[in-house]
Amino acid sequence: MDDYRVNIIGLSQKQHFFTFQMEDAFFNSYGAEVVSKGNFNAKVLLDKRETLIEADFEISGTAELVCDRSLDPFEYPMNIHRKMLFKYGEVPEEVSDEITIITSDQVSLDVGQLMYEFIVLDIPIKKIHPRFQTEEAEENEEGTMVYRSEKDEDQIDPRWEQLKKLKK
Repeated sequence: MDDYRVNIIGLSQKQHFFTFQMEDAFFNSYGAEVVSKGNFNAKVLLDKRETLIEADFEISGTAELVCDRSLDPFEYPMNIHRKMLFKYGEVPEEVSDEITIITSDQVSLDVGQLMYEFIVLDIPIKKIHPRFQTEEAEENEEGTMVYRSEKDEDQIDPRWEQLKKLKK
């Protein structure tokens, strides 16, 4: 979308500040597979220099997600801070997640595509409604449930005792 393109040819070599509002139409135009609804504000600071452009993105707002457990929609708050470097070179290419080579005659940057990718990458793999968050706190870091037994841990199951006798 042209609303999220920044003309870089006419920018002087200094810092430039841009703000963007992203709502449902934004997600429909850039891809609604992961996020189809949301309300975000973005502040983009472009620092244009002779050999590169440094872009600093601050995106905040909420995405409407669907709970994996109950299929209920819920608002997921997000605060994202990312930096990108656009270096001038001969051939346009993406060097890494943070560095992109652009040609010196490139007219504009599509910051909308970048902002969409930043939002999508910040969505959790497991989308759990906040009302289930207390149950999720019982999970360990690997994402598997930690089960606690009421039994005394020193007491051995009698079936295992029988198996130990066979081992001797």
